[in-house]
Amino acid sequence: MARKNAFYAQSGGVSAVINASACGVLQTARQHPDHIAKVYAGRNGIIGALTEDLIDTSVEPEAAIAALKYTPGAAFGSCRYKLGPVHEHRAQYERLIEVFRAHDVGFFFYNGGGDSQDTAWKVSEMSAGLADPIVCVGIPKTVDNDLEITDCSPGFGSAAKYAAISLREVALDVAAMSRTSTNVFALEVMGRHAGWTTAACALAAEHEGDAPHILLLPEVVFDEERFLVRVEQALAEHGYCVIAVSEGIKGSDGEFLSAGTKDAFGHTRLGGVAPLITNLINAKLSCKCRWATPGYLQRSARHIASETDVEQAYAVGRAAVEFAVAGKNAVMPAIRRLSDDPYRWDVVEAPLSQVANREKLLPPHFITADGFGITEAARRYLAPLIAGEAYPPFKQGLPDYVKLGNVQAPKKLIGTFAI
Repeated sequence: MARKNAFYAQSGGVSAVINASACGVLQTARQHPDHIAKVYAGRNGIIGALTEDLIDTSVEPEAAIAALKYTPGAAFGSCRYKLGPVHEHRAQYERLIEVFRAHDVGFFFYNGGGDSQDTAWKVSEMSAGLADPIVCVGIPKTVDNDLEITDCSPGFGSAAKYAAISLREVALDVAAMSRTSTNVFALEVMGRHAGWTTAACALAAEHEGDAPHILLLPEVVFDEERFLVRVEQALAEHGYCVIAVSEGIKGSDGEFLSAGTKDAFGHTRLGGVAPLITNLINAKLSCKCRWATPGYLQRSARHIASETDVEQAYAVGRAAVEFAVAGKNAVMPAIRRLSDDPYRWDVVEAPLSQVANREKLLPPHFITADGFGITEAARRYLAPLIAGEAYPPFKQGLPDYVKLGNVQAPKKLIGTFAI
């Protein structure tokens, strides 16, 4: 295989550990100088490729690259920009190929969720007919944990850990004040169709009766009457009720309880279900209720990241480069679980065609019969994913994160491309 440059980009909502995958890619690429000359990063994801706004990572010192492993956000900028079908938006793909040829790019690494894996797959198909095809490897990332084939998705373990910790801490607050103050609290967490993060909130409960007392999962149709009965039961038994609710819960009509406009991927923007259900409780049961939505906090909280998640995020970045230099195309490094206790895992290859635009939901055997909790099987699956702490270094009381120089590579093409 001839020595080529590589293109790497980050896509979609960021996570606490997506930069750990970037670290894995960049460090491993530097270990293969016979295959990879430079790694260019797309500024703001695939938009950087379309606009020929490439960051030359070769000028970054080793120490800065290493510091990416404990820095949250997206070091090179991310985006919500989905390439359309090849037959309808051929100009986009031809532009990518034009930019890659101009910069001698032979490897394409795209770090993101299901839509991002779809992009990597489409680019691999588009380049297949070229005299010198581009090796395309997707790198998994999503806090929603809804990618197929891979046992879990990097980014999820840390978001799940943050949600479970937050719920345990707030539950202690509510329990302490419930006699004279708030006695119902709802925590709204991310999860459009898949309730993995909501389910992980249940890990906060160590003993019978511990919060959360109710989970509202998107896989279970919301039934107002059954829900209110369950709230009353929790109040009678414990004096307070803590609820973990997914932003994506739906009513019997199949519609989201709380929905807004569409995002760039065509997905409905969600949010606001926690105030909706607490207003319902207040109106029907006359309880004093409070709610919170961690929002971006749950996906960016690197200070309390899961050690398992950090190591897996790095491992899939490293494996992506190893797969590519071995000539493996249109694949994604997937995490394979070998055992629950002790928790053991490795990384295998998954075809992008079987990952792109597919969504993994909570399986029925992970949900209790009443629909308001999780089973022991779910706990066995979830518990290892939030295990361990990988604290960043601190300076003057705050995390000491790295900020790269992000030096732009000189442009070689004439003209611009409209986004």
